[in-house]
Amino acid sequence: MNAIINSPLFGIFLTLVAFETGVFISKKFKYSFLNPLLIGNILIVGFLLITGISLESYNVGGDYISVMLSPATVVLAVPLYRQISKLTQFWKPILAGIFAGSLTSIACVILFSKLLGLSNTLMLSLLPKSVTIPMGSVISSQIGGIPSVTIIAITVTGITGAVAAPAVCRFCHIKHKVAQGIAIGTASHALGTTRAMEMGEVQGAMSSLAIGIAGLFTAVVAPLLTAQF
Repeated sequence: MNAIINSPLFGIFLTLVAFETGVFISKKFKYSFLNPLLIGNILIVGFLLITGISLESYNVGGDYISVMLSPATVVLAVPLYRQISKLTQFWKPILAGIFAGSLTSIACVILFSKLLGLSNTLMLSLLPKSVTIPMGSVISSQIGGIPSVTIIAITVTGITGAVAAPAVCRFCHIKHKVAQGIAIGTASHALGTTRAMEMGEVQGAMSSLAIGIAGLFTAVVAPLLTAQF
């Protein structure tokens, strides 16, 4: 049994089963808060706690899936290519929206960290919460944060965005498809983009674009703003 648990296939198999279960539940009940990734995470954590299997044993296979995050993110360029006309038509408001959203995200983390009395290390770990995991973990380590905490923050941010994006767009009366995509991608990276693609091809393409630009902007601005910490 130990040989099976410590095999890479165990972590991969558990992840796939948990995610497919999440997809099934999400499609069956069709509630926005039943996000497949959220359900999958809950199932995996619950299974590990009940069985007493260590996270290290799971990560033997789970790390193989993590390695595929970067190339999988690149695939998001496909819908962007199909909507290149939208990019050339609205490139100024697109860039302005991404920069404003990224700067607001960073400023909110700093503000609330100070108000709540969080340590500088924890604050720096939370700064890259709105970029993808591969970029966010690198940014976190470069500015003095804790990459593992950053990954948790990124995951929570992405799931929250994927669940709440349609409701937020309705509440804020964001009706333009380009604006919806830029807002979702800037705030909740790849996980939010999966939801944006469900809303429409234009939203998905713009959200994909926002992921890359927001990540680059954060990588440049975060070290400058946090140099004093």
